[in-house]
Amino acid sequence: MALSAPGGDTLAAPASARKFAQRTVERSGVWLLLLVLVSLNLRPLLTSVSPLLPDIRSATGMGFQTASMLTVLPMVAMGIVGLAGARIGSRIGDRHGISAGLLAIAIACACRWFAGSAATLVFSAALAGVGIALIQALIPGVIKHNHATRISAVMGLYSAAMMGGGLLGAIVGPWSAQLSGDWHLGLGMWAIPAAFTLLLWTAVRVPMPPFGKVGTGSATANPRPMRPMYRNARAWLLAIYFGWMNCAYTSLIAWLPPFYVERGWSMQSSGALLGAMTAAQMVASIVLPLLAARGTDRRPWLAAGFLAQFAGFAGLIAGADRFAFVWVSVLGFGLGGLFALCLILALDHLKDPRRAGALAAFVQAIGYLISAAGPIVTGFIRDLTGSFVAAWIMLACSVVALLCITLRFNPATYQSTMHGME
Repeated sequence: MALSAPGGDTLAAPASARKFAQRTVERSGVWLLLLVLVSLNLRPLLTSVSPLLPDIRSATGMGFQTASMLTVLPMVAMGIVGLAGARIGSRIGDRHGISAGLLAIAIACACRWFAGSAATLVFSAALAGVGIALIQALIPGVIKHNHATRISAVMGLYSAAMMGGGLLGAIVGPWSAQLSGDWHLGLGMWAIPAAFTLLLWTAVRVPMPPFGKVGTGSATANPRPMRPMYRNARAWLLAIYFGWMNCAYTSLIAWLPPFYVERGWSMQSSGALLGAMTAAQMVASIVLPLLAARGTDRRPWLAAGFLAQFAGFAGLIAGADRFAFVWVSVLGFGLGGLFALCLILALDHLKDPRRAGALAAFVQAIGYLISAAGPIVTGFIRDLTGSFVAAWIMLACSVVALLCITLRFNPATYQSTMHGME
């Protein structure tokens, strides 16, 4: 019989029992449903802000630099906490780690419901980032173990649900604020789904990874020590790649609605644009990973995502008002597919779920610290030039550079570049 850790995670068990638990998890619709519900809570608190930014700034006196912190701080928190996320999970268990993340998100959103100052909003952004970081550090390792033969499909589902949450934030947040006449509702209402998901997560005892805690690996008495990821050059390249790619996402969720508001669009219409971008992300996060699952080389599909991004930025630069929904949808398709594929790419590099999860956590942690600079840099360019167009040109040039880096991720090099990490 398997043993249970205090955190509710199954420890050592006979091989037959572990195989049975593996099959049970892979067939568990309940687990997949919970995965979707958890993922839905990871983006609304980010995408609900920018469409409401004019009202928020008017009520709090918040300047543009402070306003950018509502996007930047969650990313910084994701980076800093993400570095320790796997270690935290190894101490308290993946179940409790994800519970703590959901609790932090619920509290952060509840704070926004009653926020009366810029300081409270900034605090809520940082707290939410901590919660998101804990969840994002643990989920990839769980997926790697539970669905070893269906990583692309399940990672696509995870990413699609995450983007779906972003879509809800971009559309439902401004709509609720307009209906109630209070921007607090558009930001704070997301405490309700987070609290509901937390209750389900703690109440439903679905099968969890049969290898101890996600952060600790297989249930051996003395697992082999894992070499720190920061000592590996490929781990750094993957992290920089992921973070640089996400600079486009953080910049767009921060400044796409204000860009169109400056061009005479209403807050609701600009929020709908952000919703269209997020809907396209949701579709791409399922479609591209499924296409990529047909082989081991992810580069053609990564290139397809970057080309879509480039086309979208070209549209914003050449004619933002004409076919606006087309340009932002093409951008979203590139962004959504790349997010999922980058995480799959990291998981591909190592076979062991514990170490692959640690690599994915490192890539996200460093990557989010890098992507936090996106809104700051693009906002600075906007202040310097008086237009966001120059910022879009800079991001389009970044896409070209990332396309060149993509060529380095040949599957034949995975083993040699990760030598000593298994």
